[in-house]
Amino acid sequence: MIVLVTGATSGIGKATAEAFAKLKYSLIITGRRNDRLLRLKDMLESKYDIDVMALCFDVRNKDEVEAALGSLDSKWQEIDILINNAGLAVGKEPLQEGSFDDWERMIDTNIKGLLYVTRNVLPLMCKRKRGHIVNICSIAGKEVYAGGGVYCASKSAVNALSQSIRIDAVPFGIKVTNICPGAVETEFSIVRFKGDEDKAASTYKGFEPLTAEDVASTIVYCTTLPPNVNINDLVLMPTAQATATIFHKE
Repeated sequence: MIVLVTGATSGIGKATAEAFAKLKYSLIITGRRNDRLLRLKDMLESKYDIDVMALCFDVRNKDEVEAALGSLDSKWQEIDILINNAGLAVGKEPLQEGSFDDWERMIDTNIKGLLYVTRNVLPLMCKRKRGHIVNICSIAGKEVYAGGGVYCASKSAVNALSQSIRIDAVPFGIKVTNICPGAVETEFSIVRFKGDEDKAASTYKGFEPLTAEDVASTIVYCTTLPPNVNINDLVLMPTAQATATIFHKE
């Protein structure tokens, strides 16, 4: 079994790669930070005695995606599970104060990056008539909140794409799962607040958020069910979080 994980150098992607490594799956890990990528490859290979291929590219760059995934030999083309994890939020200003650069970064990563990778992997699955695509969406794909307009819009697009891929791929026996986590404590908020660690930390004060490992174990669960079972859509929240904006904090 081969699993491809995008955005594998940190957070949910890294935890997911290790969760599948524990199950002895072969891995294709991708990311933009080659030093982190190679360190992860070395750790997974030595700790779990599995085959790992590291592909350094930016999902926003269509040519880089096509070159990297087009370079796979016949063995590595047999991808059983694709985890479209690469994604981010940048900034939390109201729309009238938003940054065009932030908007383009979110749209290019969260929507176009997912499309570029899926477009290169899905035909391989269709040819073999098996596979499973997991798109890491967000509660922001289900609800809109103040200061999250473009991020919420990008994750709403992921939500819609998951549904449409499910429809397009169903004649080929391919599973598609849309996973929408609530608050997960990773580098997410540090990126959103552009390196302001105090502001990022305040996001998770007063309650116990999800961890990257919590989401990874959910992904493994969804992808290891019997062949006749598919979870189309799953919302995963900390116990203390009821909606995108309603929390119980101590």
